[in-house]
Amino acid sequence: MMVTTPPTSHRREPTLLDVCAGGGGLASGLARAGFRPVLLLDSLAQACDTLRLNQPNWQVLQQDLLEFDPAEHPECYDVDLLSAGLPRVKAVAAINRTRSDDNELSLLMATVMLVHGVQPRALLLDNLVDLVTKDTYEPVRGFIEKELTHLGYQWRWFSLNAADFGVPQIRRQGFLVAMRGGLLERFRPPDPLPSDRRTTVGAALGKSMAERGWPDADRWARQADAVAPTLVGGSMDRGGADLGPSGTKRAWARMGVYAGSLGDVVPGPDFAWNPGRGKDGMVRLTVEQTAILQGFPINWQFAGRKTMRYRQIGHATPPPVARALGHAIREAVTEY
Repeated sequence: MMVTTPPTSHRREPTLLDVCAGGGGLASGLARAGFRPVLLLDSLAQACDTLRLNQPNWQVLQQDLLEFDPAEHPECYDVDLLSAGLPRVKAVAAINRTRSDDNELSLLMATVMLVHGVQPRALLLDNLVDLVTKDTYEPVRGFIEKELTHLGYQWRWFSLNAADFGVPQIRRQGFLVAMRGGLLERFRPPDPLPSDRRTTVGAALGKSMAERGWPDADRWARQADAVAPTLVGGSMDRGGADLGPSGTKRAWARMGVYAGSLGDVVPGPDFAWNPGRGKDGMVRLTVEQTAILQGFPINWQFAGRKTMRYRQIGHATPPPVARALGHAIREAVTEY
C-alpha cells in the first residue's frame, strides 16, 4: 500500500512597497521578517545607490513621492504592506496642516493618499513619537484617521523604543499601523525585550574599537557601559556629521567619545585615550560604528561621502525594530 504524505503547510510570502526608503533600515528589517519588496522608492540618489549596492535584486526607483503614480507600477497594486519611514513632521506644521510649503507634512499626506491607489492590506508609518502623543499633532492624526476610515481601514497609534529590541540606542519612535478587512483585530505590537537584555555602546562597539590594535579598547568599552543617546541625522542640506545637540554630546563625553565629528578610522595602537584632555583625548566614532548603533547588519554598506552616509544612518528606522514590527504585521495579514 502506498502511503502519501500530506502537503506541508507554509506561509505565503507577503509583498512590500516601501516609500521614502532612505538607506534601507525599514525595508531590510521587514525583508528579514519575510516580506518581499516589489518596489522601493526614494528621491535621494545616494539612498537609491545604497539600496542597489546591498540588494541588487530589489527594484529601486529614484523619484519624489509627490510625483509617484502607482498606475505606472502595477506590481504595487494590492501589496500586503505599504511602509514609509517618513521625514519627521515639524510641530509648526501640525498647527497649520494646510501649509503647502512643508515638505515633511506633504510626504506624510501623500503616503496616506497613496493608500487610495495601492489598496494595501496593511499600512505602516514611522515618524516621531510626538505625532502619536502630542495634542499639537491632533489635526494631522485627524486627517489621517478620516482618510483611512473612508477607505475601510482600522488603525492603531503606538510608540516603541529601539533599545527594547536589541538596538544599543535610546530611540523612541511613533508608529501607525492600519489594516483593512478586520485584520487589525489580529495585530499586536511587538513585545519589548527585558530591560536587563539591553545592549550597551561598549558591548556593541568594543570589537570594532580593537580592530587596529588599540590597547585601550577594553578599558574604553567598560566605561561606555550605557545605551547610546539618539543618533541625530540632521539636515540633508547643511551641517556636518555629528552625533547630536549639546545634551547628547555631554552623554557621549561621559563615555569618552567626542561627538562633535566622526572619525575616518578607529583608534590605532598609538592613540592615547585621555578624556580629561578634551576632544583630542577622546575617541571619535566612525560611520560604520554608527550603523552598528542603529542596528544595521555589519555588512550593510552606504553610498556617498561621509556626511551623506551618516545622514542615511541617522534618519533610518533601526532594522531590528522594523523586523519585530514585520513579524507582528505578518502574523495579522497572512495565513498558513
